[in-house]
Amino acid sequence: MERAKILAHIFLGMFFLASGGMAGIALGEGPDDAVSLEDVLVTATRTEQSLSSAPGSAYVVTKDEMSKRDIQSIDQAVNTLPGVYSSRGKGILDSIAAVSMRGISGQQRNLVMLNGVILNDAYSGGVPWGAYSPEDIDRIEVVEGPFSSLYGGYAMGGVINLITKLPQKREFKLKTGYGSSWDRGNALDDLRTDYVSYGDRYKDRFSLFLSYGFKTTEGYPAGLDLQGSRPPAGVTGYRSSKTPKGEPRYLIGDTGDNRWWNDSLTLRGGYDISQDSAIEFMFMRARYEYNYDYPHTYLRDGKGDPVWSYGQVREASYLSGPGGKEQDIYNISYKTRFGSLQTKLNLGISAMDDSWYTMADSSSATRFGGPGKVSNTPSKNYSGDLQFTLPVMDSHILTFGSSFRQGRADTREHKLSDWQVEDEKGAISYQSKGKDRIFALFVQDEYIILDNLTLFIGARQDWWKTYDGYINQIGSKGYPIDCSSNTDSAFSPKLAIVYNPFKEMTLKTSVGQAFRPPTVYELYRTWTAVSGITYAGNPNLKPEKTTSWDAGIEQGLWKGAKIKAVYFENYLKDLIYRKIVTDKYQELINAGRAESKGIELELEQKLYNSLKLFANFTYIDAKIKENAAKPSTEGKRMMDVPEKMFNLGCEYTEGRIMTSVIGRYVGKRYGDDENRDRLNGVYTSYDPYFVVDTKISYNLTNYSKLSFSIDNLFDRDYYSYYKTPGRQWFGELEIKF
Repeated sequence: MERAKILAHIFLGMFFLASGGMAGIALGEGPDDAVSLEDVLVTATRTEQSLSSAPGSAYVVTKDEMSKRDIQSIDQAVNTLPGVYSSRGKGILDSIAAVSMRGISGQQRNLVMLNGVILNDAYSGGVPWGAYSPEDIDRIEVVEGPFSSLYGGYAMGGVINLITKLPQKREFKLKTGYGSSWDRGNALDDLRTDYVSYGDRYKDRFSLFLSYGFKTTEGYPAGLDLQGSRPPAGVTGYRSSKTPKGEPRYLIGDTGDNRWWNDSLTLRGGYDISQDSAIEFMFMRARYEYNYDYPHTYLRDGKGDPVWSYGQVREASYLSGPGGKEQDIYNISYKTRFGSLQTKLNLGISAMDDSWYTMADSSSATRFGGPGKVSNTPSKNYSGDLQFTLPVMDSHILTFGSSFRQGRADTREHKLSDWQVEDEKGAISYQSKGKDRIFALFVQDEYIILDNLTLFIGARQDWWKTYDGYINQIGSKGYPIDCSSNTDSAFSPKLAIVYNPFKEMTLKTSVGQAFRPPTVYELYRTWTAVSGITYAGNPNLKPEKTTSWDAGIEQGLWKGAKIKAVYFENYLKDLIYRKIVTDKYQELINAGRAESKGIELELEQKLYNSLKLFANFTYIDAKIKENAAKPSTEGKRMMDVPEKMFNLGCEYTEGRIMTSVIGRYVGKRYGDDENRDRLNGVYTSYDPYFVVDTKISYNLTNYSKLSFSIDNLFDRDYYSYYKTPGRQWFGELEIKF
């Protein structure tokens, strides 16, 4: 905690020093800066808005900005924005990475879309960030705060919209890269990436784009084996350690190099039917798979031979099975205009065709084989959105329409005679499944009261239903279970004001409500463990809700300089939590109430179109206020929410050379709801960290570019549950024309 305070004070000093220092630079003599066009986004209002006129806190990350960093996974592109936290423990190897905003943690509470298609899966609300190719994305629009008034469920903390772009002329791109850890075994060894794309526009009417990206790495041993019992006398090689709660443990080995591959195939097209009408389509197949090399035991007996078991410790403790996902995304959209009425129809399918993993039997499996199980949860979201935009008189822009989403998921577990061979399934041992659907109506009025004063007022009504729930743990008492259907509704209003009292000043404030319906996992995932304890979902869960407000100021200072400050508050209720009903039964219930309050500060300075400096700071006070399921958590910080974050960076371009240096600090997080995991620097802890990444690019010709990057430049050791990657280098060649 003291370290966090010291770093925060250092940052604030740098912040104000930079303000004064850059003011002197900007006011000095020199050529005028070229005027750059302001970024435009559509996510904040469903209509085109400049960043300064959009309500609330909004950001645009462009393709050019992404190219200045070593972005291997799309969520890494937003991890330097104020208020945004990307939870990623072992680089691209992390299969449960998530992005949260303003202290509202969990990917299921933060909406992610691709061209308006919901990417949060229907089972848990997660997003397979590591499966997509960052090169396919033209820009990323991020809006923070409650946006259920426009987009419905999931949008409690905010919305991230990945936007692609159709080519306007013939284009070709080829990228290939290779990198590895500075010290082998300490980061992603033998990371290789390849990407190729082709696009063209025919007869000024039809656009077509096709791409394929592939990434693979030998990984590093991120999973460690710690045991509570000490190896017997005569056995050496272990190391004494502790849990984050301070309990003694003994490090005896690891699960082997965590390997990974992913690929992404994209096909997009568009046809301009007329000057006022166009149709677009997209298909994307994104896949990833992880597995583990041979596990390592650090233990040796008196003869120097490896030891794989002792006492109650079995060889299976070293084993971790493979897994993967495959997602198909279909999208078709149609835009047209009837006089002044603009109409847009967007239809999408996000199908998680495979989401699987294997586990070895904890008592009898070995590194050579043995029994286990494989679990697979295919899920699918169907969505439709019809939007109308109509100017009314000279001062109103009315946006209204309806949305529909239907989700389904089906978990099946099968026994395996050999845990290493996931395709040879035995008898089914478990199944849970269910469906939900939402129908909604929404409306928003953009009321231009004065030339410098705009009011946004809107609301959305969602009707939610869950049905066809089924649970069966084969051979266990009390199963199968047919679950009753459930219905609920949510009204999500929002009001925002944007005021420009002076030319370079913008004042913004907003207040709104948002909700998040329970997932199929929370509703129906019920199982009885070997211990006899039943962990139950709850088909009668209600949606989680939040009431939030924020107020901010953006001020332009000198040529290319601007500052921004935002204060926000979120009041969450009906949070879903697991309650211990008896010593043999635990159930999810709507038990919690929480608050998150904080500030976001941002400073940016551009000089002579060659140098950009930026800094931002986020403080979040996120605490559980009420929890009927577990009162001991009341007053404790919400899990996986850092109290302080800041980013410092500079980008410099001179001729053919571009250089960027970015430092990121993330404060202490808790993985325990009672905040008992206070010890840092041990396996499964969530340590505060400050890392520096750098990249340099050189344009060999007008059509080719060579780049070299180093992540974690100072080789900081820290844990984010797993041991995070150490210093890593990566080189890349890009050819495009």
